[in-house]
Parts: sequence; structure tokens; C-alpha cells
Amino acid sequence: MEEEFEFGFTEDPKFSVERYEEMIRNHDQYFFDAQAFENIIDYYIEKNDPAKALQVAEYAINQHPFAAVFLIKQAQLLAITNHTGAAFAALDKAAMLEASDADIYIIRGNMYESMERYAEALENYEKALDLAEETDEILLHIAYVYQNMGDYETSITYLKLCLKQNMENQDALYELAFCYDVLDNQEESVQFYQQYIDTEPYSYAAWYNLGNAFTKLSLFEKAIDAYDYAILIKDSFASAYFNKGNALVNLEKYAEAIEVYRHTFEYEQPNADTYCAIGECYEKLEQMDDARAFYKKSVKMDPKLADAWFGIGVTLDFEERYFEALHFYKKALDIDLTNADYWFAIADAEYKLGHMQEAEDAYEKVVELNPMDIDAWLDYSSILYEDKRLEGAIEIMSEGIKNNPEAAELYYRMVAYLFAKGEYNEALNQLELALAADPEKHYILFDYLPQLQENKVILDIINRYAK
Repeated sequence: MEEEFEFGFTEDPKFSVERYEEMIRNHDQYFFDAQAFENIIDYYIEKNDPAKALQVAEYAINQHPFAAVFLIKQAQLLAITNHTGAAFAALDKAAMLEASDADIYIIRGNMYESMERYAEALENYEKALDLAEETDEILLHIAYVYQNMGDYETSITYLKLCLKQNMENQDALYELAFCYDVLDNQEESVQFYQQYIDTEPYSYAAWYNLGNAFTKLSLFEKAIDAYDYAILIKDSFASAYFNKGNALVNLEKYAEAIEVYRHTFEYEQPNADTYCAIGECYEKLEQMDDARAFYKKSVKMDPKLADAWFGIGVTLDFEERYFEALHFYKKALDIDLTNADYWFAIADAEYKLGHMQEAEDAYEKVVELNPMDIDAWLDYSSILYEDKRLEGAIEIMSEGIKNNPEAAELYYRMVAYLFAKGEYNEALNQLELALAADPEKHYILFDYLPQLQENKVILDIINRYAK
């Protein structure tokens, strides 16, 4: 009785943990009040030691068999350690003691959600909504369930309800942006965040998400303004600096972008993506030594970052070091075999090295992966034309036109090949199609076959379409 009275009051949490560990060492039994046990459990949870936290929960249940809180804690820990059946059983016992505790239904909902039993998850979350005092996190979980079910519209509805309950719920703000992104509804995203900012002008997350929405709409100047507000509110916001850098790149302001990317290093450890982005800016500025240095830093930090290996190749290609460039292009390709840009660069380098069959094979891969790449069709057909394989060149052009019926460049090239083959009537038919698609681009025909500038029939047809 004396010991029970002495420790019946709430202890200092640190002291409670020390007493508990002393009890374990001594293989003894001490009494702890409910609050002390909660503190000890929370201590081990914070230390990421669920096994010890579970052990404490068992002691607590033995000493306080009618306190639902310990069964709930036990269920939570069992769920974390993937003992789902035991977790459900603990929650059932807790519900018998205190059916009105919202945590019972939240944890049960979490488990059903992770099991992809979404109807049961929603049923439990709805029960929790009726019982909990603060509901924003529950509404957020309901939104997650609808996302997992592919119902992004309903998810948006619950995310907005979540933000109505708690305007500062950062996760809800980011999830909302994600849902609008999936639905490709950036206009509504912009509208929502602008309205939100009217109420919460100092929400750096809202300004950041507004910037992202503007970026996706290619409104880069507006995006930069939004990122600047986010940075003004939270000057250590590295992601806002990085995305502002990306927006500047889209505006071809590469020197400014480099400075902005460098700001991220003040607030977070340098990472491979940022080094790669800086490398690309130097590449665009044709400062190839600097570009290569940053690409190398990037691959040293993350050897699986294909774009950085590719970037090294681009800098070498620029310096006409095609054999070396090819090595790095292939390293990028090893990481991402289905990247059409990598295949295109390899095709081009092989061509420059005089490896015609390898170039042809690579172009074949490019048009297979990206049949909308007009330049690939043109270059692919050129190889065949140079090799005097006119039939093959015409066939490739025909396939390119089939995939890109609006591309005037392909029709003009087809005209050149048909004239070279002597099929004049078909060439003139294709010329009419080319001029109908884009009369301004007729120079392409003369670039390829300059002698056609002397052909009166062709000049007369072109003049008919000239503005």
C-alpha cells in the first residue's frame, strides 16, 4: 500500500523509464500509474524500439486490465510489427472496454487500408469521424483511401474538408496538388491555391504548390513569383529554390538558374539531382568543362542517375569526342533502356563515327520507342539515302508520315526522295500535301536537293501556295 501510494502520482517521464528499466534488470514487479506507463511506451516508440514498447504495454495491461488505452497502444504496436491478427484482437478487447474511443477505429481503418480492404477502412474511418474531437487527420486518411481506389475527385472533396478543419495541414495541401496533377486539372488547382492564399497568405506550402501548378501550365514567370513568396516566408525552403531553378531553365535563364540551384546547398546537403541540373545549365551555356564537372559530381553521388551519365556524353559530343561520348551514352542506356533520347544520341554518335549499321539499328529503336520524333525519321531515312537505298528511305518516310500526318518536314523530304528516284508524278502529289501542311517550310526541299530550285514546275506549284 505504501509503495502504491508513493508512486500513485504522475512521475517525471525520465524517472519512470529509469524505474522501469531497473525493474527489468532486477526481475522485479513495480507499480506504475497509467500515465507513467503511457510515458514509458511513448519513450520506446520515439526511440524506434517497438519490441520494448510492446513489452511495456503487456506490463501495463496486467497492472491496469480495464484501461483501454493500453490495448489500443498494444494494437498500434502489433500493427507496426505486422502482427495484424493480434492487433485486431487487441482492438476488439479495447472496444469492449471503451467503444467510444476514436483511436480504435482509426487504427482498424489503417490496417484495413494497408490490406487494401477499402470498404472496411472507410467504414471504420467514418465511425472515428463521429467520435473524434479533431478530425483533419481522419479526413486525410479517407482521402488516401479514395486515392488508392482511383477516385481522385472524391479524394479532393475530403482533402478540402480536411483543410477546412485545419488550414495548416501540410500533407493535405500537397496531396491536393497531387490529385489535381493526376486529373490534369491545373486550372482548378491554381484557383484553389489562390483562394487558399487569400485566407492564409503566409502559407509557404500553398505558394509552393501554386508555383508547381503554374509550372505545369507553362506559366513560368508566374511560377517564379509564387516560389519567391514561398522563399520569402520560409527562406530555408530548398525545394522552392530547386523548382524556381527549373522554371528559370524553362525560360532559358541558365545563369540565374545556376545561382538559384546553388542556394539549395545552404539549406540541405547537395544531392545528385541538383548537381545534374547545374550541369545541364552549364551545358546550355556551352561551358562544357563546368558542365562535365557537375555531371561527374552527380554520378559520383548517385551512379544510377542516367541523365548525368548522358550529360557527360553530351559535353564530349559537343567537343567532337564521339567515341568517348558513345561510352557515356551507353552507360545511361544501361540504366534506362527505353529512353528514346539516349538511343537518338547513340545513333547520331555512331553515324559520326561512320558506323552506319549501328546507327541504323539505333534509329530503328528510336522510332519504335517514340514514333512522334520527326527528326529521328528524317535522320534514319538519310542514312538509307546516303547508302543509295532509295526504296528503304522512301519506306521509312512513308512510315514516318503515317505516324505524323501533320509534319510538313516529312512530306518535303519524301518529295526529295521521290524526285531522286524519278517518280515525278508521285513527288508532285506529295509536294501538294507538304505545301498544304506548311508552305513556309518549302526551303527544306531545296536544302536537300538544291537543283530543284531550277525546276519550273515545282516553283509554279510553290508560288500557288505562297502568301
